[in-house]
Amino acid sequence: MLPLDVHIEYNPWVMARNAKPEGDMLQGTLDMLILRTLVLGPAHGHSIAHAIGRSSDDILQVEHGSLYPALYRLEDRGWIAASWGVSDNNRKAKYYRLTRTGKRQLATETGRWDRLAKGISRVLRPAD
Repeated sequence: MLPLDVHIEYNPWVMARNAKPEGDMLQGTLDMLILRTLVLGPAHGHSIAHAIGRSSDDILQVEHGSLYPALYRLEDRGWIAASWGVSDNNRKAKYYRLTRTGKRQLATETGRWDRLAKGISRVLRPAD
């Protein structure tokens, strides 16, 4: 069985009426989404959460209670670096940026995700 984590919630208002919203995602998915978001440039936590939501047409909603522990974990691993700055509304904010190690990790995780999605697709839609 694949390990799960609960870092991302599907937005039930966007999901199809018959679809059951689930709060569990494959472990590491949030990390990969954060790294991918930071490819675009440095960002503070609130804007990372919003960017993931916008990029997914609001299907994925990242809760701040899950986002910040993930950011600290990624920083501890050296995949992102942080520095203090001022946000658009003139408030002190911690900005995160992708490191070289983080870029390599994103490539690794994206490859794993692609293989996993391909495998799941083969199970769900076997060749006739």
